[in-house]
Amino acid sequence: MNLRPVLQVGALAVSLFCAVTLSAAFAQSNEDAQRMVKVELEKASSAAAAGKMRELLHDPGTPVLGNPDGNVSIVEFFDYQCSYCKAAEPRLRKLAEEDGNIRLVIKDFPILSPESRVAARAALASQKQGKYEDFHHAMMDHRGQLKTETIFNIAKSVGLDVDQLRKDMDAPEIADQIISNFNLARSLKVSVTPGFFVDTNVLSGVSNLTSTAKIDFGEEVAKARAAK
Repeated sequence: MNLRPVLQVGALAVSLFCAVTLSAAFAQSNEDAQRMVKVELEKASSAAAAGKMRELLHDPGTPVLGNPDGNVSIVEFFDYQCSYCKAAEPRLRKLAEEDGNIRLVIKDFPILSPESRVAARAALASQKQGKYEDFHHAMMDHRGQLKTETIFNIAKSVGLDVDQLRKDMDAPEIADQIISNFNLARSLKVSVTPGFFVDTNVLSGVSNLTSTAKIDFGEEVAKARAAK
């Protein structure tokens, strides 16, 4: 019997097994490394946030929903095109309404598209007409991509004077606010949306590994209150 083919097949099987094993080990090692980086980024972010408390929690140009005088703040760096931000929105609203003592600090962070920047500018400008909350909620409730025309249609539907809104969007302070948000996000290691903080404790935004669906905002708020 010629054993050479059998030995060749056996050698090939061993090689394939080793390759698969090494590949799995490498993948696990890479995943572990990413987790370690995430942990270190979260530590750095929370430490930086403690030193940027005024800009993070009490910036006068940043809209605050919920109870502006609440004793705990949930800060969100978000994009109106971000599906994960929109998925978290109902939970945030429900918690704020039921709790009654939470500040929702809304940081426009338009990183996903040119329309994101239009939406952010329009939302910030809507404060001059006293319609920010209605407009913000309507855009967050919109399903699908926001086009420029859609943004202004939503603005009109909530009672905004669209011609005035377009003028107010071009005010220098609107661009300044968005630039300020970007600078703050950079200093806090926030690079993805949504970026959530409860007071100065980072929950997401520094790594794609974080699942915002698994964040228990109620529990995090309770921890923040207990720590005061």
